[in-house]
Amino acid sequence: MFNASLALLQRAWPAVALAASILCVAPAATAQNGFTATTASAVVVDTGQVRAELLAHAPQGAGPGQTVWLGLLLDHAPQWHTYWQNPGDSGLPTELQWTLPAGVTAGPIEWPTPSKFPLGPLANYGYGDRVLLPVRLTVESGFQGSHIDVGLFASWLACRTECIPEEGQFKLRLPVNTATSAHREVFESAWALRPVPLTDGNPTVTVSAQGMRLTLSTLPSAWRGQTLEVFPESPAVIEPGAPWTQTWTNRTWSAEIPLSAQRSEAPTRMAWVVAPAAGGAGVRFEAPVEGTWPPVAALPVAIPDALNQALQDSASNPSRPSASWWLAVLGALLGGLILNLMPCVFPVLAIKVLSFAQLSNEAASARAHRWQGLAYTAGVVLSFVALGALLLSLRAAGEQLGWGFQLQSPAVVAALAVLFTLIGLNLVGLFEFGSVLPSSVASWQARNPTVDAFFTGVLATAIASPCTAPFMGASLGVAIALPAAQALSVFAALGLGMALPYLLASWWPAVARAMPRPGAWMNTLRHGLSFPMFATVVWLLWVLGQQSGIDGAAALLMVLVALSAAVWAWGLSGRGRWVAGAITGVLLILTLMSAGPHITRPAPAPDAPTATAVQGVSWQAWTAERQQSALAQGRWVFVDFTAAWCVTCQYNKRTTLSDADLLQDFAQRQVTLLRADWTRRDPAVTQALTELGRSGVPVYALFRPNAAPVILSEVLSVDEVRTALAR
Repeated sequence: MFNASLALLQRAWPAVALAASILCVAPAATAQNGFTATTASAVVVDTGQVRAELLAHAPQGAGPGQTVWLGLLLDHAPQWHTYWQNPGDSGLPTELQWTLPAGVTAGPIEWPTPSKFPLGPLANYGYGDRVLLPVRLTVESGFQGSHIDVGLFASWLACRTECIPEEGQFKLRLPVNTATSAHREVFESAWALRPVPLTDGNPTVTVSAQGMRLTLSTLPSAWRGQTLEVFPESPAVIEPGAPWTQTWTNRTWSAEIPLSAQRSEAPTRMAWVVAPAAGGAGVRFEAPVEGTWPPVAALPVAIPDALNQALQDSASNPSRPSASWWLAVLGALLGGLILNLMPCVFPVLAIKVLSFAQLSNEAASARAHRWQGLAYTAGVVLSFVALGALLLSLRAAGEQLGWGFQLQSPAVVAALAVLFTLIGLNLVGLFEFGSVLPSSVASWQARNPTVDAFFTGVLATAIASPCTAPFMGASLGVAIALPAAQALSVFAALGLGMALPYLLASWWPAVARAMPRPGAWMNTLRHGLSFPMFATVVWLLWVLGQQSGIDGAAALLMVLVALSAAVWAWGLSGRGRWVAGAITGVLLILTLMSAGPHITRPAPAPDAPTATAVQGVSWQAWTAERQQSALAQGRWVFVDFTAAWCVTCQYNKRTTLSDADLLQDFAQRQVTLLRADWTRRDPAVTQALTELGRSGVPVYALFRPNAAPVILSEVLSVDEVRTALAR
């Protein structure tokens, strides 16, 4: 039993583990860091960097069949600018979201010709000084009413050398039968800057390994010989800031433009705006892309990265079951191996290797080592298969569950806290299991160390299951979609991978010979190991506090105090044992009866945003509706699927996701940060994980409008997140 107790030391590792820039950054304050606050009924919003005003132009009134224009006028402070629909190397386009009555719809922004803003080797496309972004309103013939109430939520990124995400709420009432033309000159100036459609000239766009070539034979005669500028509407295809060449041959203009090294698309048709570099309205044309796109340059990819990517592809689209199964088995085996290095599990391996010292003087130690290694492996593998079978059965019955589901139950967390408290008290010497258990049971355990090793494997699996190591997430996501037999083989491979280091060590005599001989040091070690066990209990109390609130954590703490008193009493001798044992036993029963409801009662889920070290940047509670709303606004969304009982989650939260520079990057790109807390059972979070091909946490996903989500690795790094943001 001492070995089994020591094996549980790994739960103390959370306490150890937890002890353990791009162009535009958002400064601090209301008008500097985060979004600029505005009033709900403003027509003009002034942030200090940009003065934004909602204008209307309806010379015949806003009735059915009439021409109605709205526009957001952006007046920039000196050296500040906002962005075009393709912002270039960085930035975000201005976005408009309209709230209109039934029968009235708004068209897209009719973007004026942009300007180019070079910044070192990079360049952006946008507008400085003053620009109006006009939008045409369509009023259906059956519209009835004396006025049209217009609501607008606008967001823009104002940049100089730093960038500030800003937003404003606007409201305007348009009379139906009254002309509105006070801003006619402003709208006419904006229309004069709209690119003119190029209806002839046979434009050609040809791509090759050397880059992209544009050829136009019909351009305004006043442009001949001038330096022109090109603005592709498709982002991330060319290098906006890279040098390029252009030539005039009589009336024909041609340009050689380098392709982006980060290009991820190969469009068959592209739209362009070509304009004089000195400024003014340009021409717009669309043309098919001829030639063959060169492959995107890629850095050498390590085999584990390639396998992880293949697993992610299989998890999201298991169209080839056989290939998905083999990838899942291989990924599970590697994931189980890596699981031994995770904070949850690593001490199990270390303690089991230390247990070799207890057998080092026995004649049959080598044989005993091997049998215990096999028994430990059997305990781990069978436990993983049993957990997998239970998970699959419950999901087949309609339950929304995932890996680590057992720790979503406050009762299970409380039971583990009780178990670890008992083991800690045993390690410190307050009592011996032999004095509590019947003598027949204690002697049976002593005579059967192989069986003890088997149950150590069972316990190791129970406490390791909340962890998700690299490769595990994708493998388990694939397993859930496979037939039962194949799915269980994935869980078996996961268990084999976790048990493999100890199994190999048990069959390698040199490991046992390297262990120190038994002695008094083992008793000292035993006492010392009680303290990390109690630290583990503190961690479990914190987990329960996330599930049942402060009352639940306090109730469990009272139960543990009463339990410790009862254990102490039964460790006494003579008559005092029976008297103190009876009193503390009654106290323990009364405490359980009064505290039990508080332990299992779920606390209300918090919905208030969680602030970060960067002012104006906060994490919001995840809901599917909140995620879709942000995507509908054109924002990127970063979702942290986490749980209080997931040690890897907490490590990432306190390191990578607390990095101030990374949080500034999130703010600069207006990324919405959502935290999907899976500490308690939540079918909505489980469903979202399933859609990503995952069945456990941690999972980190970056969502972009009209694009597939990007799933990051379980052990997160700042560079990995920044790379995903830069794509």
